[in-house]
Amino acid sequence: MNHKDFAVETPPSIEAALSTIAMPGDANPAGDIFGGWLLSQMDLAGSIPACERAKGRVATIAIEAMKFHRAVLVGDRVRCYAEVQRVGRTSMNVKIETWVSRLGVPGMLKVTEGVFTYVAIDGNRHPRPVDL
Repeated sequence: MNHKDFAVETPPSIEAALSTIAMPGDANPAGDIFGGWLLSQMDLAGSIPACERAKGRVATIAIEAMKFHRAVLVGDRVRCYAEVQRVGRTSMNVKIETWVSRLGVPGMLKVTEGVFTYVAIDGNRHPRPVDL
């Protein structure tokens, strides 16, 4: 680890939308968690405030500005923080930051961040206005 891994950082002050532990089945042979697993956790986390804001079902339609800062390791406690940033007629952008607690490392480390776009959908999976 380099000095950047020990920098003091502060996670968002909002409640984490999702919290889980990175497990060996989610990792490659070197013990690094697959990026696809992490993206799926972020998508789940982002859907929570999106569904609340849309008052119903949503579908992910885009991932923008995705950035991986650090590797996630087996045993890390992974927390995703998600907040609606922009609301359009049928869609909304949700900013998601992923932070980990790692044994032997003080504080928390930001590992990823990105903006996911969700569209509100009706029972037939067609776009509908966010504000009903």
